[in-house]
Amino acid sequence: MTPVYLINGFLDSGKTTFFAYTIGQPYFRAKGTTLLILCEDGEVAYGPKLLAATNTVMEKVEKEEDLTPAAMMALDAKYKPERVLIEWNGMWNFKLLRLPHAWKMEQQITTVDASTFSMYFTNMKSLLAEQIRNTELVMFNRCDGIPQETLIRYKRNVRAINQNAELIFEDANGEIDMTTEEDLPYDLNTDPIVLEGLNYGIWYLDASEHPDRYKGKNVSFTAMVARPPKFPAGYFVPGRMAMTCCAQDMQFLGFGCRAEGADRLKEKSWVKVTAKCDLRKFEAYDGEGLVLDAKKVEPTAEPAHPIIDFSAAQ
Repeated sequence: MTPVYLINGFLDSGKTTFFAYTIGQPYFRAKGTTLLILCEDGEVAYGPKLLAATNTVMEKVEKEEDLTPAAMMALDAKYKPERVLIEWNGMWNFKLLRLPHAWKMEQQITTVDASTFSMYFTNMKSLLAEQIRNTELVMFNRCDGIPQETLIRYKRNVRAINQNAELIFEDANGEIDMTTEEDLPYDLNTDPIVLEGLNYGIWYLDASEHPDRYKGKNVSFTAMVARPPKFPAGYFVPGRMAMTCCAQDMQFLGFGCRAEGADRLKEKSWVKVTAKCDLRKFEAYDGEGLVLDAKKVEPTAEPAHPIIDFSAAQ
């Protein structure tokens, strides 16, 4: 199958600059033809010398409805490419992209102009969410002059949509180190760490990315009970529903929790949990991850705002 490397993002987010740099690197220059499908024209263009030197042929697609599997296979028959690069139009709905059966998505990258992220997140959240949802790498560029606390918030916005993507933040001097504990909205040194409302969601995302920060620490939070099928006896999942974009885009955020009487807890009931965090192998994770050991699980009332709304955190 022909590998496809796709880059998306809104206009002038740095897509062309990144692809032009990539295809010009020695590690990317392989035998055979590279087909570049360009879905929009930005301020930066691919130079003819670069295309010739890298054996890259470029085809422009101006309308979203023209980029069909049949049209892609016609290009495949015309050029017989070894690899395909697609520079996606950020105003097109990425959810509607369909590749032909002979092509496979090898890597998806999303570029973001940090100086305009807030505007797009507020006004075009659905399009932005589709760009980010399944991407492997999100590159925030043009971070110059943006306060780190703002960039930390952007990072959480992205993590709420895609917990597995690698995030890179860059300014004129290169990559910015975004790993900091001081910017968390709660104190890691309190015992227990009280996590309510949006703070629970932020804790879940940070603990998923940095579980070592919480090993040995006690946490306290209000949660809904989940009992996944075939979950180990003596464990349940206390968590919260979270909305990352809209009401149709909800997910349950929670870690496995060992607790006395876990098997008797009623599905979707509300409890107050105080637990110690541990980092260990857990069969439900198929590997190592953050596991809670409950010290106390008490019935409680449903909170006034049961759903965590990440979309309101911008």
